[in-house]
Amino acid sequence: MNRQGKTVLPEIACALTMGAALFLLSCKGEVQSSPSPQVPEIGVLTVTPTSVPDEPEFIGQAEASRIVEIRSQVTGIIQERYFQEGREIKKGDRLYRIDEVPFHAAAASAKGRVSQSEARLVQARQNLARVKPLLAEHAVSQKDYDDAIAEELSAKAALDTAKGDLIKAKFDLNNTVIVAPITGLVERTRVYEGRLVSAQTDLLTIIHQIDPMYVVVNAPEAFLIKRREDLAAKKIEHPGIYKLTGTLIFLNGSKYAEEGTLDLLDVGLRSDTGERSGRVTFPNRDGIIIPGQFVTVRFHGVSRSSVMLIPQRAVLQGPKGAIVYVVSADNKVEIRDVKATVWQGNQWLVEEGLASGEQVVVDSLQRIIPDSTVKPVPVEVEPSGTQASGPKKNEASEASK
Repeated sequence: MNRQGKTVLPEIACALTMGAALFLLSCKGEVQSSPSPQVPEIGVLTVTPTSVPDEPEFIGQAEASRIVEIRSQVTGIIQERYFQEGREIKKGDRLYRIDEVPFHAAAASAKGRVSQSEARLVQARQNLARVKPLLAEHAVSQKDYDDAIAEELSAKAALDTAKGDLIKAKFDLNNTVIVAPITGLVERTRVYEGRLVSAQTDLLTIIHQIDPMYVVVNAPEAFLIKRREDLAAKKIEHPGIYKLTGTLIFLNGSKYAEEGTLDLLDVGLRSDTGERSGRVTFPNRDGIIIPGQFVTVRFHGVSRSSVMLIPQRAVLQGPKGAIVYVVSADNKVEIRDVKATVWQGNQWLVEEGLASGEQVVVDSLQRIIPDSTVKPVPVEVEPSGTQASGPKKNEASEASK
């Protein structure tokens, strides 16, 4: 009550009611004016099955296609050397000359023995011709006739022996000059003038044929088993072992201009390494590939079908292996385990875990929360795996917000 004794409670209640109404209206206005949370835009790539080249690489070592050891066919003294060490020589070029005087003498003696044997044979045949009619007249005994026949046969055998000795003597004489059997690079000489060399024993030098050049590579057993399994499952298309080609890559990353062909695959595995060796043949007209050189060979011809290619940045490492984020049909983010096997340029080759038409998150992965709702924005990815300029505009506009 106030001083006049009147009650004021109704006025106070009315004022409070009006104040509360105004406060509620003010709060409602603030709620209506606050912006609603925006759904984040996420760059996605719609995956489709494709066929890609399967090009494994192996370390290999170059070696000459032919390695010929030069040895003398005769025993004698080296009189002269014709070649310069380390140079290229042609087939038929002279390498060494052995003292030929003893071999000239041997050839002359053999020729004389041939002449003697021929004269003896003529005499034996004439003697037989005289004895034969006398036997019919019983002027000579049967033994005389048999002796004449034996003498002719003996003379003929002696002539054949003499002719053989002459052939050997001519062969030895001709081999006093040693010539190159192939075209290639010649090593240093092992012998010099005045050295006595033994026939087919002493090594004189070695010639390396470097055109074509071989590169020997070794494939691990695990790779071979996986290849066989993929073939059985029809995951790869293989033209055949001896239809494969290869690109040679040097240690500095440069590529050899011409391709090689696989022309030999060893029958079994090497017992010391468990690897299987293969040989790739490369043309080497300019001598760029050097024997003993270590190189990398990238094989071509095999293709892998029904695989997905996604940018490397889209693949993350989870507790059990590779994972990606996938946007579902209702725009929810899901975590998906995938089997990412090898790189293709700047992309991962995914064999399992994704279906055709699914949307894989490739941008703004740091803003993703599993099971959250997002707004997928298509991103174009170039074949090399680099992102085109278009999607960057979406990221810039999103960052400005």
